[in-house]
Amino acid sequence: MILASLIFAFLAAALHVYIFTMESLTWTKPATWKRFGVATQADAETTRPLAYNQGFYNLFLAIGAFAGAGCVAFAPQGSVQPVVGWTLIFTCCGSMLLAAAVLALSGRKYLRAAVLQGTTPLLAVVLGLAAVAA
Repeated sequence: MILASLIFAFLAAALHVYIFTMESLTWTKPATWKRFGVATQADAETTRPLAYNQGFYNLFLAIGAFAGAGCVAFAPQGSVQPVVGWTLIFTCCGSMLLAAAVLALSGRKYLRAAVLQGTTPLLAVVLGLAAVAA
């Protein structure tokens, strides 16, 4: 269970790095803004500061999930490092999951993106809770 949780935390983090790249680095490229449902290049330019900021939120959550997975995976026997790792995983992946829930509640057109964004952190949290409880 631990390994599966760590894999899903890693995948969730990797996806959020990709989202960071789109929102903060390539937002004004047509392939990116069209993917997010932005209507025009002018709208992409107008929303660029918001997307840039949101992208960094995603990056910081990803860094936390990566760090948490690393702490759990490489913890010395008997150390408190796994506690730190699980705390980071549950906090960061839990935040990713809640953000996906907010996205899903924003409208039917966002359901696919919410499921894509929320599945891996959900599995990381559920499997992690099962591992910790065992």
